[in-house]
Amino acid sequence: MSMPLFPLNSGVRDVTERIRERSREERTAYLARTAAEAAEGPTRARLSCTNLAHGFAAAPFGDKDALKQLRWPNLAIVTAYNDMLSAHQPFERFPGLIRTAAREAGATAQVAGGVPAMCDGVTQGHAGMELSLFSRDVIAMSTGIALAHGMFDATLCLGVCDKIVPGLLIGALAFGHLPTIFVPAGPMTTGIANKEKARIRQLFAEGQVGRDALLESESGSYHSAGTCTFYGTANSNQMLMEVMGLHMPGSAFVSPNTPLRDALTAAATHRAARITALGKEHIPLARVLDERAMVNAIVGLLATGGSTNHTLHMVAIARAAGIVIDWDDFSDLSDIVPLLARIYPNGSADVNHFHAAGGMGFLVRELLDAGLMHRDVQTIAGFGLEAYTQEPWLSPEGLAWRAAPSRSGDTSVLRPASDPFSADGGLKLMRGNLGRSVIKVSAVKSEHRVVEAPARVFDAQDDVMKAFEAGELARDVVVVVRYQGPRANGMPELHKLTPALASLQSKGFKVALVTDGRMSGASGAVPAAIHVSPECLSGGPLAKVRDGDIVRLDSLAGTLAVHVSDETLAQRKSAAPAPGQNDYGMGRDLFRMFRANAAAAEEGGGVCVPAA
Repeated sequence: MSMPLFPLNSGVRDVTERIRERSREERTAYLARTAAEAAEGPTRARLSCTNLAHGFAAAPFGDKDALKQLRWPNLAIVTAYNDMLSAHQPFERFPGLIRTAAREAGATAQVAGGVPAMCDGVTQGHAGMELSLFSRDVIAMSTGIALAHGMFDATLCLGVCDKIVPGLLIGALAFGHLPTIFVPAGPMTTGIANKEKARIRQLFAEGQVGRDALLESESGSYHSAGTCTFYGTANSNQMLMEVMGLHMPGSAFVSPNTPLRDALTAAATHRAARITALGKEHIPLARVLDERAMVNAIVGLLATGGSTNHTLHMVAIARAAGIVIDWDDFSDLSDIVPLLARIYPNGSADVNHFHAAGGMGFLVRELLDAGLMHRDVQTIAGFGLEAYTQEPWLSPEGLAWRAAPSRSGDTSVLRPASDPFSADGGLKLMRGNLGRSVIKVSAVKSEHRVVEAPARVFDAQDDVMKAFEAGELARDVVVVVRYQGPRANGMPELHKLTPALASLQSKGFKVALVTDGRMSGASGAVPAAIHVSPECLSGGPLAKVRDGDIVRLDSLAGTLAVHVSDETLAQRKSAAPAPGQNDYGMGRDLFRMFRANAAAAEEGGGVCVPAA
């Protein structure tokens, strides 16, 4: 094999080797399990006649005949379709498209199962949000149940949003001997300008406009089928599936219900049929998702200023594949990966502007050419990441791929690696006497990167809002919200606080948030040290912070500390959590076992994947 045209950055290589060495035992065991599954051949061939008859009883006649004879691969469709969520509503049409495309490719396809798809945008600030992170585990389990029938030779995962894609991938990795392709739905068309949306939210938080004006603004932003267009967790998911080689190249941000989107869905089906164990080009998921793919994913997240939620999800995904990553890996890569994209909330543009400026093909080529991504990886499209430097289009002969633009169409949105928005990535690890945490800095202005101020301590975000509305926070303040970790209450996002804290910041106050909970994937201008670990319920020192303590958040140095002596901190008793506040209501009583057994944030925050 010839040497790559652009040498791999030594820092990227070192982190990859560190991960590989750290993961050696777990990864070896995982690969041995998947190899044993693959060696036994297609599971469907081992089913009894009764089992098999149950599996195709409702299939159309032609499909039933093919399934009887075991001569065609059978593709599992695992879908997150529901018609409440704009991002998932387009999937209603996909099973029919996939079945037709499968027959064209000499295959059959069945909807193997559905998985839940809850929307943080609907549940933000309400009790249902406490089920959100754990929905990832339910989705992983549901995917496992769908594939456990043993009827399938490959998997097509239909999912887009926050916990859905990580959950689908964790579940699919339990069947790592099967090829897996993610089939996205695409973003909705651009609505009102993001700056205008943020302005109305802040005015509402300040009481200057009413609910009618806010609802009109929000409806103008979230207005049609497709993924929300800001760069939160959902669109970070799509970027990740692309750079990990689990999408058809260039398919992340093609709008739904268009000829190109339908052609890409058919192409994903054709490709899945070709890469099963029944053909000559078997590409199992376990071979695609390795240490290099995980490093490429982290690099992509940092280069685009992606969602902080992935410091949880990517850890859990990696561990499902026998790979152990931690926040040091994110931090060390952040030091060398430049920020190449500004998409709201890190800028004013949305993902449609990013796509039009050159999109994923331009981004991947820039990172490869800078030596910041592994080129020599297996993808569902073949060996090597070069295919992902291309973009799809409908030629006169049908779907084809061409080189992505050589220059950015808008350097206010997307830049080359030689002229980045900043020299380092969008996420930072924070360390200090309050534990370890992460912060998203890509949207934080330089004058807000360091905050030192008295703490005001809360146990619930509603209490923060009451204090804000009463004018009690109109000063320099570090807002501490404790007992928000996975074991305490399921680690809900605290995005409800964003407009209020941004309002205080805009008035000239030094403001920061410190919490063992999460912020939205769209967290932005207010510095927020989140995912503080250990969490308060596990004895984390954040539970010892008192009102008036001076807390320093320094995202430049990567430090988070309360200014009291080690002796004083050790002698203090942790504040007790409010009793039973999340035991019942909105289904929270169903998730007691999840809360009791949840892993720490840096271990993924869930229950499906055990800590290393």
